[in-house]
Amino acid sequence: MLDDEAEPIHPLFRNAPSTTEFKKLRKRIIRETRDAIEKYGMIEAGTRWLVCLSGGKDSYTLLAVLQELKWRGLLPVDLLACNLDQGQPGFPSTVLPAFLEEMGVPHRIEYRDTYSIVVDKVPAGRTYCSLCSRLRRGNLYRIAREEGCSAVVLGHHRDDLLETFFMNLFFGGRMATMPPKLLNEDGDLFVYRPLAFVSEADCEKFATSMQYPIIPCDLCGSQDGLQRQQVKKILDEWEARTPGRRQIMFRALMNAQPSHLADTALFDFAGLTRQAATHQAPSPATNAPNFSQIPPNLRDTD
Repeated sequence: MLDDEAEPIHPLFRNAPSTTEFKKLRKRIIRETRDAIEKYGMIEAGTRWLVCLSGGKDSYTLLAVLQELKWRGLLPVDLLACNLDQGQPGFPSTVLPAFLEEMGVPHRIEYRDTYSIVVDKVPAGRTYCSLCSRLRRGNLYRIAREEGCSAVVLGHHRDDLLETFFMNLFFGGRMATMPPKLLNEDGDLFVYRPLAFVSEADCEKFATSMQYPIIPCDLCGSQDGLQRQQVKKILDEWEARTPGRRQIMFRALMNAQPSHLADTALFDFAGLTRQAATHQAPSPATNAPNFSQIPPNLRDTD
């Protein structure tokens, strides 16, 4: 259904470019999103998803693709877009409500001043991301429960997952990332990342081409020296030297072999035992050459 040449039909694609390049980009993003949704079993028919919209390129891409899939009957769930206004100074609070109203997208705008809490609690010179994300996550879980949603859906893409993996590897001493599908600690809500297979570059091209009203995150973006920025720089350098390196590394996240790592909680190294030898050495008679099968002209003769 997505492989035909029909023009996009959801209002979020109203201003979609008609170029061949954009059509290929759109189809690729939709295909990769469908693959992630199906591979990780995200669909529970008849449920409701809280689609988190920050105003960044990734969340706009997420919202557009999910709405398109639902519009075409390929995503049998209800979608509720949600923006959590965290009280950051200068945040353009009217942009997202106006955009969602214009696009006819069901939504909820929630105001919670977590900015003041983060600034007050985090010591000078430390990054805000950890506390900010925890406060945001707690509020999103609350909103999801109030709205009868089964899942909180986030716009993290392939590069986010890779960067998180290397941040944990380099700075946290563990091998972990943000999984495409997660059950929260209380066990009542899923967290989905349907863009897990989509590259950041494609999200940026898509949102820019669609001319969505991008809202930058001044809280996190104003701080230099973030671990994520360091990791992103390393990955950019690797990608520049060897194009396609990011995709290869992401495939490795999907191809873990516990027996070839060193985590005794994942693999019982101490319990490994050798198998008793079952084969027997061939008897001399069995191993003796059969000269009768040698052609006469090749036999040794006196």
